[in-house]
Amino acid sequence: MSKQQHEQHTLVRSLALGVLSGGRSSTPLAVLALNHDNKAVKGDWQQWKAFSTPLGRGLLVASAIGELVGDKSPKAPARISPMGLVGRIAAGAFAGAALGTTGRRDLRLEGAVLGGIGAVVGSFVGWAARKSLSGAGLPDAVGALAEDAAVIAGSVQAVRSA
Repeated sequence: MSKQQHEQHTLVRSLALGVLSGGRSSTPLAVLALNHDNKAVKGDWQQWKAFSTPLGRGLLVASAIGELVGDKSPKAPARISPMGLVGRIAAGAFAGAALGTTGRRDLRLEGAVLGGIGAVVGSFVGWAARKSLSGAGLPDAVGALAEDAAVIAGSVQAVRSA
């Protein structure tokens, strides 16, 4: 793969993690945490305290589990509320910045921007999909579980496809 193709691949992966953060803000970060020692995705992000310490990794994974459970509550705030979007944008930008350090050139700024933009897109697309499914008569829990599965699988794929 040429240098330019590798950079494009890195940026696409950063954007993808951002989109996935729009569905479950903590899951992409938890997947990164669980891959902190994976040499195939080597990058400066593996030295960041959130990923390099057991406490940081534990908090990221616990946050993802809490979000997966909490999302099923009817009291869960809408992902497109201002506070919901801010959190998802921050998570997407953080995940995108992390992946931006995996290439030959440091693309953390570009990765952060794409991750944040992806989170906005993913938030609205996920919200619309869930509304559409519940409008079609499916219980919200079915859409939520499908979204959980898609975000987990997509995050694993985006992180590991170095």
